[in-house]
Amino acid sequence: MSAKWQPGQLLFVGFEGTECPRPLAELVAAGRVGGVILFSRNISDPAQLRRLVTKLRDLAPKEAPLSIAIDQEGGRVQRLRAPWTEWPPLRRFGELGELTWIAELARALATELSECGIGLDFAPVVDVDSNPANPIIGDRSFSRDPARVATQAAVFIQAMQAAGVACCAKHFPGHGDTHLDSHLALPRLPHDLDRLFEVELPPFAAAIAAGVASIMTAHVVFEAVDKVRPATFSPDVIAVLREQLGFGGLLFSDDLEMKAVADHWEPRHMVEAALGAGIDALLVCQRFDFVTEVLARLERSRDSQLEQALGRVAAFKLAFPGPTIPEEPPGDVARPPYPEHLALADLVVRGG
Repeated sequence: MSAKWQPGQLLFVGFEGTECPRPLAELVAAGRVGGVILFSRNISDPAQLRRLVTKLRDLAPKEAPLSIAIDQEGGRVQRLRAPWTEWPPLRRFGELGELTWIAELARALATELSECGIGLDFAPVVDVDSNPANPIIGDRSFSRDPARVATQAAVFIQAMQAAGVACCAKHFPGHGDTHLDSHLALPRLPHDLDRLFEVELPPFAAAIAAGVASIMTAHVVFEAVDKVRPATFSPDVIAVLREQLGFGGLLFSDDLEMKAVADHWEPRHMVEAALGAGIDALLVCQRFDFVTEVLARLERSRDSQLEQALGRVAAFKLAFPGPTIPEEPPGDVARPPYPEHLALADLVVRGG
């Protein structure tokens, strides 16, 4: 079997430490993992990160290049910190409303990620921060106004992807009005469809119109669409995205280790439910035993369950194969820091 049609190409994983563990390296080399997501725990300094990414990408079969992803939003959620640029949260950019600065932010992020060989940013957050008591979104969102979120997210996506780094709009169909953190519990929202199409969905529609490469689902129950299953496992919720909003790109689950789903479903049941709902790529961000359970279930799935998702993963990798890590001249000081990016961050913090 060609590596790009291995069921494990649907699996994106995280790991502990600053070196790739040997068992994971073996899976990558066999094409049994589609991507790796990096966290702060994997990063010590720029040189180490570049070595790690180079090793990971060199391990993967040429016909199925490994995608390297990260959460680099700004504010509370940015895995690359000093000496890389530490950005204010998206809310600060949203408050100022300078679309030029948002585009500059996206291009700057793309530059810093590209020079490390990272080709997918799980950003921007396009949730509307409509609930001030929300424990997880808050200033990760551009705004409490759906129209502002839609406009600003579209600018961010177009600028970042034009610079060669794929975006992922999250968390469909909207995590902004929950009062629970899905890392810790399963949130439920009772809003009717009219409300969803008025508040939660316009930013996703704008992201799709802007050509966003990927979208991530929320582990949230939207009772007006599916009273039982969270979006990640709900064919009815995914049908809103695919059929009513017209999204044809790569669809990620949020991390399957989050308590919103892990406390209620076994890994094997999660795989079946996610594939059945229409998810293309499954995230397992930490535990290797969880990775192996999910992989085993994927590899026992029927071809008919996998074919469309594998096609989308392959198309994504063709469009965003991952940036080439530039060579550093001998004796040169490797970037970061980036003085021009630090100046932009300072400008935004000061408000102009």
